[in-house]
Amino acid sequence: MEAGDNDVNSHKQTYGMNKKLTIQDAAHAGRTGAAPASPPVHLPGLLTFEAAARHLNFARAAAELGVTPTAVSRTIKTLEAQLKVRLFNRTTRSVSLTEAGSSLNSRMAPALALIRNSVSEALLATDQPSGTVRVNSSYVAYRMLIEPHVEAFLAKFPLIHVEISLDNLLGDIVSAGFDLGIRMGKKVQNDMVAMQLGAEQKRIVVAAPDYFQDRKEPTTIDDLLHHNCIRQRYSVGGRWYEWKFDSEGQTVQIDVQGRLLFDEMRSVVDAAVQGLGIGFVLEEFAKQELASGQLRQILKRHSGMDDAFHLYYPHRKYMPGKLRAFVDFMLNANKT
Repeated sequence: MEAGDNDVNSHKQTYGMNKKLTIQDAAHAGRTGAAPASPPVHLPGLLTFEAAARHLNFARAAAELGVTPTAVSRTIKTLEAQLKVRLFNRTTRSVSLTEAGSSLNSRMAPALALIRNSVSEALLATDQPSGTVRVNSSYVAYRMLIEPHVEAFLAKFPLIHVEISLDNLLGDIVSAGFDLGIRMGKKVQNDMVAMQLGAEQKRIVVAAPDYFQDRKEPTTIDDLLHHNCIRQRYSVGGRWYEWKFDSEGQTVQIDVQGRLLFDEMRSVVDAAVQGLGIGFVLEEFAKQELASGQLRQILKRHSGMDDAFHLYYPHRKYMPGKLRAFVDFMLNANKT
């Protein structure tokens, strides 16, 4: 047997079609006593027939399919035997369609063209990604790591739309219909892939200059126990952010008190700017307020370190092009 004469197996691999397509008269399907259904037909056999019918030349059809003319001839003979009808008139000099072959081709060609177009669009979606990427993120992560790069991403990928939902809940992004999530830390569900986005985060103590108009500025960590500290939960009803400090090689934690409590860091920053208390926030998140003088860092010798944010998404053998584009772009934009 010549190379490629294995009933266009290489063509099957090209289209990923090793299963059988059963063609059956719908009018007779399921009827008791109806005429027997047509025999199963290999879809690659129909693809071979369509190519041969289009070229009316087995050699040119074989070249298109990447097989030999002998393989095409054998596949056509098998198809004719399965359908119990002659599809081509063949002589040593020419090939032409029979009436049955012409009828089959006219009905089948549009469907096969649709299959080819669908495959092409799937491949195109990988090379030129399109569609909507749905992102679930905390506000802090979005403002620090995503927002600064959105404009550049949209310019680079004009066919992709981005939908962003902001909250602090570590929920099931799949059941909620999201493509990926962004949260601090890398503890995610077992079927998720987590990728670090940016560096580990430094937490600092901040306050507005006005807060100390009639108060003494703290000089030690313990001095914070005598101040109105703005506390924060991880989420609604969740646990408190801990005021942990790295001090001379040791970790020091204190249980601060205060009259204001939030579940969102931007509210902590806003309240601190208004002089309503002392906040313990991510340095990167408060950099604008620090640069403008609305806030200033206190206890500069003491800070805390938090985990880095992580981007996570369901483990998939084949990642959609739109998701791959977003993940790769944001990881690269936030390289440390």
